[in-house]
Amino acid sequence: MTQASAISEFKRNWFTISSLVSKDFKLKYRRSILGVLWSVLNPLLMMCVLAVVFSNVLKFGGDVENFPMYLILGNILFALMADSTSGAMGSILESAPLIKKIRVSKMIFPLEKVLFQLVNFAISLIAVVIVMLVFRIPPTVNLLALPILLIFMMLFCAGLGMLLSALAVFFRDVCHLWGVVITAWTYATPLFYPINMLPDWMQSAETFNPMYHYVTYFRDIAMYNMLPGLKEQFICLGMALATFAIGFAVFKATEKKFILYV
Repeated sequence: MTQASAISEFKRNWFTISSLVSKDFKLKYRRSILGVLWSVLNPLLMMCVLAVVFSNVLKFGGDVENFPMYLILGNILFALMADSTSGAMGSILESAPLIKKIRVSKMIFPLEKVLFQLVNFAISLIAVVIVMLVFRIPPTVNLLALPILLIFMMLFCAGLGMLLSALAVFFRDVCHLWGVVITAWTYATPLFYPINMLPDWMQSAETFNPMYHYVTYFRDIAMYNMLPGLKEQFICLGMALATFAIGFAVFKATEKKFILYV
């Protein structure tokens, strides 16, 4: 493939992806009175509910300074992963009519779902700003590291999304099982509770949980005025690259058979 043809294909794929993102965005807020405001209100309302439950009922909130901020940061970042991978998982099956009619790069479908959720995440950051203003949490220069975190997250989610989308074509049970996995992963990640309440062996196990590292990274730069060290940067990057490589390899090895199963 020549450089000119490669650039042309990239432009064509990018146009397709951007068009699909625009379509999904319009479909999500169609016939909604508040429209895009729900991407701001939803994390705020969830934060309020969880803050009440975990502060007054389960008594976790007192162990964490600025507990509402702690909650909303963990929730919106985990939602980015959960929503993007869940959307990517069914993307090939949902696009079966298009795949059967025209020749198109199949990889654009899971990647589009990840990019669509990145747009929603960007909107939900308005909710984070509101919480920071209400609780008088000053922004710091370390927030400039957010794009680095989002690169890690996009690589991780894209890899996991490609893997799930390929598996879902051949094994429909994956679509049902993933919901259970997400629920278990939610409670296994310190989103609503401080990690120091876990026993030592569970705290050690968290080092193998990618979302624990990414959520901690987000809280460090947004809440604690800390920039994760070089070792943590490499851990986050390594987990993202490894997941992307596995997902890409599985997807490319199986995509030619998709047409036979969709």
